[in-house]
Amino acid sequence: MPRKISSVAPDWWDYTTLDGELIRDAAMLSPKDLLQLSRSGFRVVFYDTLQEFYLAEAMEYISAWRQATPGQPCGICGPIGPTEQLPLVAQLVNELHLDLSNAHFWAMDEWVENGKGVSTAHPLSFERADRELCFNRINPGLKMPEAHLHFPRGDFLEYKNAWEDVRCVVMQGGQGEIKHWAFNDPPKREGAYRDQPPSPEEYRHLKTRIVDLHPVTLVQNARTSGGGNLAGVPRQAITVGPYETWKAEKVSIWHAGNHDNPFGQRLTALMISKGIRDSSVPMSLLADHPNVQFNYYRHGIGMCEVEMH
Repeated sequence: MPRKISSVAPDWWDYTTLDGELIRDAAMLSPKDLLQLSRSGFRVVFYDTLQEFYLAEAMEYISAWRQATPGQPCGICGPIGPTEQLPLVAQLVNELHLDLSNAHFWAMDEWVENGKGVSTAHPLSFERADRELCFNRINPGLKMPEAHLHFPRGDFLEYKNAWEDVRCVVMQGGQGEIKHWAFNDPPKREGAYRDQPPSPEEYRHLKTRIVDLHPVTLVQNARTSGGGNLAGVPRQAITVGPYETWKAEKVSIWHAGNHDNPFGQRLTALMISKGIRDSSVPMSLLADHPNVQFNYYRHGIGMCEVEMH
């Protein structure tokens, strides 16, 4: 039976092309049901306050960097979105006098204009945000070497090589409204993928690359970062791929309730828990990763009920 056409972007794959029964099941999940989706390899955690939530996210940086030694350097891959954890990371490093000389950091992604990653002068630059909110705030005697900061820029060859050479303890991420991590959006509905999206196995082989962004992703980023000015949001980005994601020992996704909605926060947890993999919902492919944790701010989960405003 042919797959449904997207109800938001007919030329793309996305979660609206899923079977209606799965969508109904996800919408019916209560917060208690979400907790019960934990299984071996997939853990669901709730935090009652935003202070606990973002401190726990920041502590993943500290825990990863504490493991770095001269003979065994290691690091963390982190997102822009959320960003509230980043100043806390710098504050903790300074307070704990944590020497980062053997630590590494991978940025998840960056915007692309005219075929190239944007510079830090761009108002939406992710590298700029990482530096201003975190790395520029770390005391000089504790900072990691500049060569250990891996931002996807240029031909991003150095970035990809770092994934082969250095252990990644944890990859953090948020979840976008199109159910992505980083900018691993669902693909366009064209060519070999006109009638079916790529198989999970095909999608898993994708490496760091320049991608076209789903219209829902553009609207979301305009809303969350650009004051709603959609014209100012680039149409492409460089993103870390599933290939690199599976090199991370743990994937930790943070749901504060700001980036994806109550339905989306339920759908991907259900699909991962039940092993339902579909590249129209890229986050669902994490069902195959051996160590995934979904972190929820309890009061940001909401309910999937009709409420007119």
